[in-house]
Amino acid sequence: MTIQISTIGPFEISRAGEPIPLPSSRKTRALLAYLAISGTRHTRRSLCELFWDSTDDPLAGLRWSLSKLRGLINVDGIEVLKTDRETVWFDPGLATFDKDRLNQLANQPGIEQKEADEIWKETTGLPLEGCELPNQSNYMIWVESYRRDYGRLRGGVAKRFARDESLNWQTRDKWAERWLRISPYSRGAAAAAHRSKYFAAGRPAATGLAGHLTKTFREAGIEPPEFTIDPVAEQETSERTMIAPAEQQIRFVDGQDGVSIAWASVGRPENPPLVKAANWLNHLELDWDAPIWSPLFKQLSKTHHFIRYDERGCGLSDWDVDEISFEKFVEDLDQVVDAAGLDRFPLLGISQGAAVSIRYAALYPERVSKLILFGAYDQGWRHTATADQVREREAVMVLTETGWGMDNPAYRHVFSRTFMPDASADELDWFDEFQRLTTSSENALRFLEAFATIDVRADLAKVQCPTLVVHSRGDMRIPFSTGRSIAVQIPNARIASVDSNNHLLLGREKASIQFVDLVRNFLSEPE
Repeated sequence: MTIQISTIGPFEISRAGEPIPLPSSRKTRALLAYLAISGTRHTRRSLCELFWDSTDDPLAGLRWSLSKLRGLINVDGIEVLKTDRETVWFDPGLATFDKDRLNQLANQPGIEQKEADEIWKETTGLPLEGCELPNQSNYMIWVESYRRDYGRLRGGVAKRFARDESLNWQTRDKWAERWLRISPYSRGAAAAAHRSKYFAAGRPAATGLAGHLTKTFREAGIEPPEFTIDPVAEQETSERTMIAPAEQQIRFVDGQDGVSIAWASVGRPENPPLVKAANWLNHLELDWDAPIWSPLFKQLSKTHHFIRYDERGCGLSDWDVDEISFEKFVEDLDQVVDAAGLDRFPLLGISQGAAVSIRYAALYPERVSKLILFGAYDQGWRHTATADQVREREAVMVLTETGWGMDNPAYRHVFSRTFMPDASADELDWFDEFQRLTTSSENALRFLEAFATIDVRADLAKVQCPTLVVHSRGDMRIPFSTGRSIAVQIPNARIASVDSNNHLLLGREKASIQFVDLVRNFLSEPE
């Protein structure tokens, strides 16, 4: 029966899936790791010099450790750890290693991307964690050598997939980011990340990445590569343009401070207009066929000339911006509706986009004919949070800054679960990738800070148009009571609920159909 050995992350061993408790002695665990990974015979003398060079009786220390390990490893008459009078060795044929799967990924063509992702994420971590022996310099040289080999292996895997022209640009972009994280000062990795970002997420995202990498390289005293796109390649059909629906027209308008805002119109121009205010985690192309909201977008565009846009700092709008603030969100909405040539229109606001819509309706009552709010809140958490809540929220912001681009999706899944607690594993995986392509970790942090300070409480009473407030009854991110309170404070507003626990509605759930019906019925009513 083989032993399963985990060398990536904390060093662990198991048999038939059951963990084998290792000795508390760090030196004994380190000895086992060294014997298992090297897979060759070692003289007792060399092991003593490597691990017990500073003790009075190194052979006694070695014998004690070996006796502990043999009792754990050698069972049922099977000798995995073997010894004779002069040498000690570990039988590699009786063990499997977690690194084996990474080697498979590096050397075996034709692995499905889902399996490749699983292998990559399962083999993420610092090798031989907990096996460090700072006072044993020669042993630590071996540990660092193993870690460097592991890093080179992962870098080679990421490089292979980043340059695989058979893959779509979203997949190549993901692997290029991984390659860049492993080799942050590799000109090849930087150039590949820029190119894939251009075709996966658009020019603004690529431009923002190029600016960040240029600064990083120069601060390190390294000349950055030229971040350009080959004109021939730029004209090729890319995955980014293939996924955009033909009837969706995407344009750009400059904000008051010169920031380029991407906006889209879909549906017959002669139909009545409907404008959706931007909210975070928008991407005009990538969210059109997304598990969230796309059924709503497509249904409404059948009966309306549907206008929506990407917020500054995300999607196809400029990422490299000086200011991400609530005031700029409102200004950008005004620029988009002017660019669309709209004088009067109904306005749909979702999540923090609802607060933007409330402020806009209060400022420009002559332009907003009807107001629809979903998952709305009127004040950010910094206005009401207790000391404990402030610490919790600020901890989330730290995790956002450090965890947004990591391979391990644990943080983003925790984050996603508050938006969509009923999402399936596949839907969370989709949202995980969507977050990564929608904005940078730096901008994600800036968005969270901007949302935390929102305050439109004084604007609620100034809204003059008919208003429909819709909220999920089990919303875990913004409780239903918040939506009800908003409806009470807006003159003549009505409240409606949908049967969901999700802050972001999934297209497959009944609540999504309920929401579409509520919106359609409300818009069909005379003003």
